[in-house]
Parts: sequence; C-alpha cells; structure tokens
Amino acid sequence: MIPDDDPSRSLTVANPDDPGTTYISLVGDTYAMLVTGEQTNGRYCLIDMHVPDGGGPPPHRHDFEEMFTILEGEIEFTFRGEKHTVRAGSTINIPANAPHNFRNASGASARMLCMCTPAGQDEYFMRIGDVVADKDAPRPQLSQDELAERRRRAAELASNYRSEFL
Repeated sequence: MIPDDDPSRSLTVANPDDPGTTYISLVGDTYAMLVTGEQTNGRYCLIDMHVPDGGGPPPHRHDFEEMFTILEGEIEFTFRGEKHTVRAGSTINIPANAPHNFRNASGASARMLCMCTPAGQDEYFMRIGDVVADKDAPRPQLSQDELAERRRRAAELASNYRSEFL
C-alpha cells in the first residue's frame, strides 16, 4: 500500500546558481549543497562538486551509497585499491562500506554531481568545511594550524556521520 501524499513536503528545484545555495570549501574543492537531507526527509542529498586539478578527499569509507555523475572533465576514482578514470557523461556508484577516494589528476577542472543515500554527507560537509560565497569564490587561505584543526574536526565527527578515514 502506498501512503497518502504528505502535503507538508514541497517541491524542490535545485539550481547551483541560485543565490540561496550554500557553497562549502573542503579539501581544495567547492561543494554546492543542491538538495539537502532536510528537504528529502533524510532519504538522500545531492551535492554539486567542483574539483580543481589535484583536488579530492583522502581514502575513506562510509556505510551509505554514494553515486557520482561526471558533468565536466574527468576524475580518477580509487575503489578497493584499483584506479578507474571516469569521464564526463559517466556515472559511478560506490557501494556502502567500500574503501575509496577520488582525485582530479587531469590537469583541468572537473565537475560532478554526488548523491548520497541516505542523506547526512551534506550535514557533515557543512560542519567541517568553510562556507564561501559561490562556486568561483577563492578558497580560504588557511594556516597550518587551521588546516590541522579542520582535519581534527573531520576525524572527530566522521563516526557521527557513519564515515571513517583510512
């Protein structure tokens, strides 16, 4: 049986250029929070990731599904120790609990959409990153102490968001 419609939930239209979009600078990348877990009742989140050459997170894993669609450029994913280059137009799904990371090693900027289900990664990124004005805003110039604090906070909060660094 399908439940009745929930009129308390509204239509979400996500546009990365909308002035209300929250942008986070994290690990050298800029992430736009397009659809949050709050908007989907925790079912999923959608993040627009701008990844400059050399950008990407360290190896990690988490107990939720993560799917990436490459919109521009190419990204090198390492999945269970094996590298895969994924180009614009392709989609890659990372199963829950699998060790992985990605890196832009292409020499040019790349852009991808990341959907996590269930949601939570959006909240995590907002707690550990730095808010910036938009996708083209310069990344904050952090001191070594500030970088160390960001890493400490990311590691400290990871388990709250069902993630771990490897």
